Amino acid sequence: MSDPETTIINTSVNPKDPKEALVIAVTTRAIFNLEKEHEIFLTKGKDEYVKHQQENENNSLEQGTAFAFVQAVQFVNKKLLERNPEEKKLFDVIVLSNNSPESGARIINSAKQHGLEISKFCFVSDEDSTQYLKTHNVKLFLSADRKDVCNALQRGVSAALIFQQEIQAPTNQLRVVFDGDAVLFSDETDRVFREKGLEGAIAYEKSMESVPMGEGPLKAFALHLGKIRNKFGQEDSPIRTYLVTARSGRDMGIRTIKTLRKWGLAIDEAFFMDGAPKGPILSKIQPHIFFDDGLHNIQGT
Repeated sequence: MSDPETTIINTSVNPKDPKEALVIAVTTRAIFNLEKEHEIFLTKGKDEYVKHQQENENNSLEQGTAFAFVQAVQFVNKKLLERNPEEKKLFDVIVLSNNSPESGARIINSAKQHGLEISKFCFVSDEDSTQYLKTHNVKLFLSADRKDVCNALQRGVSAALIFQQEIQAPTNQLRVVFDGDAVLFSDETDRVFREKGLEGAIAYEKSMESVPMGEGPLKAFALHLGKIRNKFGQEDSPIRTYLVTARSGRDMGIRTIKTLRKWGLAIDEAFFMDGAPKGPILSKIQPHIFFDDGLHNIQGT
């Protein structure tokens, strides 16, 4: 269904069931490099932006930060269907864009030319396209716009802000890295740390060791990802998940492990960095996506 301000284009030959699939919504600036076009929009206005897109609608856009992530997701789907042609629990990628329909042809053409399996393109002529996330049963929303991400989180949808950068990651395995506090888990310990310092935070963790931590904004997505991960063994899995946290394993690791166990969330590898820089370990992992709440950690990678 669509209203006068929304155009939804379904391009999938075999539509995925949104009740079964893990639906991921990406914005156009997350999946493609549209920084030049975005600058035209900001400096010259919508009409010039639309004109530029129409004049270049057959010129494929360059890859954006989330591009490799979407490619890796497609690879996982391929492996799932090789195991079971009737598999329903697949990844389903949709594009959610603030572009108007008249400027959307270039987006669709670019996805086709790059071989991306996008099931739906939703072009919303509205400042807040996130109102449609739950309509499509979205479990993860990736955007290059901070306001979009905040709106999505307020709507109860796992979301992350994408920074433009080149991603060097393998094409035959989806690698996803999560930070702990304020990402997988709530920020309760961070709040204690800010109020009482490191010693107070350690004491708090020891006293709460057997109490699972509250859920963070990426917990729901991580659980859905984990269910797909569990369909494969250790040796043949096209998905690998990681926890890279600033926590000390000695003082704060036990509660982390017990919380993940309580949630039924198995992580392939966990690194308790005790405050050390995360960049070196992330450069070794080469993840397609790294979820962290600290800008300094993102810049440091």
